Amino acid sequence: MILIVDDKPVNLFSLKRILELNDFAVDTASSGEEALRKILKNTYALVILDVQMPGMDGFEVAEAITGYSKTKDLSIIFLSAVNTDKRFIQKGYASGGVDYVTKPVDPDILLLKVKTFYKLFEQTQELTRMQESLREEIEFRKRAEEKKDEFMTIASHELKTPLTSMKAYLQLLARSVDDANVDTRRVYLQRTLTQLDKLHGLVADLLDISKLENGKLQLNKHIFDFDKLVTSTIDMIHQTTPAVLITRKGKADVEVYGDDVRIEQVLMNYLSNAIKYSPDKKDILVNTFVSDKGELVVEVHDKGIGIPLEKQELVFQKFYRAEDSSNRFQGLGIGLYICSEIIRLHGGSYGVKSTPGEGSVFYFSVPVLSEIHTTHSNNIVNRLNALNEDNL
Repeated sequence: MILIVDDKPVNLFSLKRILELNDFAVDTASSGEEALRKILKNTYALVILDVQMPGMDGFEVAEAITGYSKTKDLSIIFLSAVNTDKRFIQKGYASGGVDYVTKPVDPDILLLKVKTFYKLFEQTQELTRMQESLREEIEFRKRAEEKKDEFMTIASHELKTPLTSMKAYLQLLARSVDDANVDTRRVYLQRTLTQLDKLHGLVADLLDISKLENGKLQLNKHIFDFDKLVTSTIDMIHQTTPAVLITRKGKADVEVYGDDVRIEQVLMNYLSNAIKYSPDKKDILVNTFVSDKGELVVEVHDKGIGIPLEKQELVFQKFYRAEDSSNRFQGLGIGLYICSEIIRLHGGSYGVKSTPGEGSVFYFSVPVLSEIHTTHSNNIVNRLNALNEDNL
């Protein structure tokens, strides 16, 4: 938009008309004070400013405009019918003007100047946007590089921990080969296997995130019974951590079309996190139900340390580890990110609700097969089985 400043209405009208006929948006002010109020409130590409005005003259207005940081680069064209002397023109440029036009104004010349400075304003705006975009891209790449370096440090530490433990237990086991105490050897062997499981989990997470980064994480989808998946996952948790009490609530007696191994991975991760971040209360609740939208919802409730509200939306981000818990609990900070991507690939949703000091509820949902779809699928399977029997 262009602002025309002149104390004479006839001048405002004629200049406004010329510019509007050439598709410029125009605003007007009849005094220097009014012009300053509008300039502080609105954004203008150009100001056409009359020199001779009562109160604040054009030079004073220009000096005020260039004195504000917001408008210091605003282009100003002076118009003058009296002060055509060289020293006044120099004063105009010194006040912040980019051009000085004498009256009577040649409309064609004025339009040429306006178009030139308006184009310059547009180019400057575009350059500013490009610079801001480039700055944001650089900052994003710096933060990404920092996160990558931090992740590599954490990964090295996390991988080293089980390897060091395994080495120590194997050395103890080797020394106890001639020992008649079988129970001692069994303890060392069990501890070694536990550390091996941790190492396997860490390596699996690293492989999964590599596949996700390259778009190569494939899902092996088929129809499966979700309730059996929940039951078997809880059984596995009981076998590895028998001291944990996991209570079932609700029903999951539905069929789902998806990758049962990957969804089991999500549930296992939720349960493992619930146990990890509940060091004092090993009481977990798994709640399942079908929502009004026809989605199977799984909730894992714990009574652990909880998550502050401002950090709840961050926990599913890649490499995120809460500063206040990273020193207390092991992990790479990628498990929940992998879970979120698995659920996303299934067309589901995920999230967390938590209160610090009281616990958390991690949940996810996946679409459920409709009865019609299930029947149709079963019919197809039955026909294929019949054809196979006929061929035999």
